[in-house]
Amino acid sequence: MVFKYLATIAAAFVLMMSLSLGQAYAQAAPDASAPAAAAPAAPAATGKSAADLAQGEQATPYGLAHVWETGTMVSRAIIVILAIMSAGCWYIFITKFIEQQRVLNHAKLVEKKFWAAATINEGIDAMPKNSLFRAIAESGLKASNNTNSLVGVSDWIGMQISHQLEDANATLQGGVAFLGSVGSVSPFVGLFGTVWGILQALIAIGVAGQASIDKVAGPVGEALIMTALGLFVAVPAVLLYNYLVRRNKVIGEKLRSFAGDLQTYLVSKK
Repeated sequence: MVFKYLATIAAAFVLMMSLSLGQAYAQAAPDASAPAAAAPAAPAATGKSAADLAQGEQATPYGLAHVWETGTMVSRAIIVILAIMSAGCWYIFITKFIEQQRVLNHAKLVEKKFWAAATINEGIDAMPKNSLFRAIAESGLKASNNTNSLVGVSDWIGMQISHQLEDANATLQGGVAFLGSVGSVSPFVGLFGTVWGILQALIAIGVAGQASIDKVAGPVGEALIMTALGLFVAVPAVLLYNYLVRRNKVIGEKLRSFAGDLQTYLVSKK
């Protein structure tokens, strides 16, 4: 599903790029006549008052809001995509953190309730129904009651517990890869926004036929905002990814330790 979404986004990018290039040329074309029309209206005054300068600064507020208001469809799409990436990262982190904390709490119950029970059935009933430890115990108990004649009892129980352990690890890893992907891709998405903004500025300068400081500094500065946004999304994604991976390793060790003890217990009862 993720690759389908990426392919859809890439196709949308290509369409918006072509439309925005035409829009940029159409908007920049009237600027070619601007110097000639503005020349007769130039006053004889040699300077501007402080009020005029303040008004001019307020009229050109370079920033993210200005990028959104005056930007092309591509620049707006990049901002939206980075926002979705950031929101997705935090949503996955919060949900996975809660899930990991629940598994760690269940790990504490293993010593208190499971191994302290009189029988393995009572130990399984003492564990929460959504516990990964209970799922492993149930698979091991089921395997011990239905032995396979092709392999030994110990191997058959070990195989079933290993399969359930792999499913548990897959559940823990679900969604974590998205954080790593965002941490790797979002800087390039922001860089693409910067390149696109600079390209629009160069097109406007080329059509206008002159390169004044206001036509260069403002658009280029706004274009660099895209790179900053990409890094703003990437850095937390990488840190959150590493944090969740470390917690998954701790949980994986607890699950493997429990699976090994359970296998030894079930085999010894045969």
